[in-house]
Amino acid sequence: MAEVSIHRAGLVWEGGADGDVQAHDVLLGAQTLPSSSALELGGDDAKSNPEVLLVGALSSCHMLWFLALCRKKGFEVASYEDDAEGVLEGKRFSSATLRPRVRWAGDPPEPEAIEALHQRSHELCFIANSVDFPVSVEPS
Repeated sequence: MAEVSIHRAGLVWEGGADGDVQAHDVLLGAQTLPSSSALELGGDDAKSNPEVLLVGALSSCHMLWFLALCRKKGFEVASYEDDAEGVLEGKRFSSATLRPRVRWAGDPPEPEAIEALHQRSHELCFIANSVDFPVSVEPS
């Protein structure tokens, strides 16, 4: 039997704020994230939106698995950045691309080991396993 866990988020909309009728807050644990719709849908680009949150979830999930696998293998990561993007075509995402950049503390693993770490992280990522569009990983 598969392990089951429940994950919750809240949402509050109070008529829109600052002239943005789509303004709302996404409640994530103890954090409140000001949000709207995407700019091309009439929202406020300075705020988060559902499309960006989905791409961010893919990126974050991959990174967390990558860091866990590196720790398990004894590789020390100094920093990790990603320039992820998702492509929305019409009413659905058609693809997403993660572009992780890792800086190592100490000697880096061999390129083949780094590639294997990213591949395994991708295989383990709950979010990537839940979407029905391709997610590619292009480490630099």
